[in-house]
Amino acid sequence: MRRPIALLAGLLLAGACALPASAADGDGKGTEDFTIKDPRITESSGLAASRLHPGIYWTHNDQDEGAYLYAVDSATGETVARITMTGVGTPRDVEAISIGPNNEIWVGDIGDNDGVQWPYVWIYRLPEPKTLKDQTIRATQYVVKYSDGSRDAESLVVHPRTGRVYIIDKQEDGGHLYEGPAQLSPSGTNVFKPTVPVDMWATDAAFSPDGKTLAVRGYFGGIAYDWNGGEIKRLERISVPLGQGESASYSTDGTKLMLGSEGVGSAVVAEDAPGAAGSSDSSSGSGSSGSSDDGGDGDRTGDLKVGAIAVLVGCVVVFGFRRLLRRG
Repeated sequence: MRRPIALLAGLLLAGACALPASAADGDGKGTEDFTIKDPRITESSGLAASRLHPGIYWTHNDQDEGAYLYAVDSATGETVARITMTGVGTPRDVEAISIGPNNEIWVGDIGDNDGVQWPYVWIYRLPEPKTLKDQTIRATQYVVKYSDGSRDAESLVVHPRTGRVYIIDKQEDGGHLYEGPAQLSPSGTNVFKPTVPVDMWATDAAFSPDGKTLAVRGYFGGIAYDWNGGEIKRLERISVPLGQGESASYSTDGTKLMLGSEGVGSAVVAEDAPGAAGSSDSSSGSGSSGSSDDGGDGDRTGDLKVGAIAVLVGCVVVFGFRRLLRRG
């Protein structure tokens, strides 16, 4: 009797130790291809995976009749909520969306497709709703200028650890990463300054959930960069589907890079996340103050915690079985 019980305990312990954190933390929602079915979404220009609602992706039109955001269920492709933003002006050219710390949605009204050369652009911030239904939510509007003049841009990203906002301008021969102030001011002008070159005609970008990798996509390809505290280092090329490729987002578990395009009934294609960027640290959006810009050693610490808990559980199981045998 003792040998089968000891064997069972050993198998339980081995299984717990072998179980990856991603399997323990999530069910893989939002990691498969899907098609956006809502006929109102004709120019999906940005994509952001919800951490609050697994499997839901937020998107928006390039130019819409109002300040709308759409929550799309990746399991069905159907829109499950439309958010109307108030507290903002009439959007001009909304090109990007990102989820920051504390489940806040950031929207970039930063495009300049018609070459108007706006003297300023806008960024909107609003809390992600806890309930998915059509509703109106008040947003905070920020005025943004670039230190080196007007730009056309389609990529806005918010670092999942620090909450700092970045923009990548769109230039055919490559643009720059623009860094915003540590805290944006809703009452003044926020000046974004160029920091490092980006070798891509960028149509969107996304941080990995752990904040260690920046993926930048264009129409014909993409590049994954090691974030390196903002001093980005090129890692590898990213393959993108053919078409009017306009959007990119990591899945919340970090295993997939979701790549979308414009047009009615547009497809979102799931590609394996570049390199080792597929961290399952989906809680990185909590804005932990103990983390550095490049994500620090958060996932290694998490793995150690999972392993320690597994060992403890195994020991308790074995000890409990032995006590029962002795009593018997």
